[in-house]
Amino acid sequence: MSSPPRSAPPRVDAAERGATRIADRVVAKIAAQAAREALTTPGTPPHATVTVHHDIARVRVSLELDYPSDLAAQCAAVRRQVALRIEEYASMSVPEVDIDIEHLHSTRSRTATGRDRRLR
Repeated sequence: MSSPPRSAPPRVDAAERGATRIADRVVAKIAAQAAREALTTPGTPPHATVTVHHDIARVRVSLELDYPSDLAAQCAAVRRQVALRIEEYASMSVPEVDIDIEHLHSTRSRTATGRDRRLR
């Protein structure tokens, strides 16, 4: 004896199916990777914290940069790249990206081993 054929489930409109929520920590990882992409010199990986409210992400990125260099240009590049990647990957708007420069590495104080001394 065979079972009766199954009928297809009723079609539900996309707006009624629910929503996808992307965790703040996932958006923070996207932001940190984007900041790493924007920086031209390798170093300590950037750290990002994000607060998401609906489809708006507020981002804070902590960086360590070489000095002397054009700090404003580097920060602007990080802001652009972070906003672009979050909009692209998470479909969220990013009205602001705050940058904290945690540490400046002096290019003159680097030692032969590639390590640096803290600026005082």
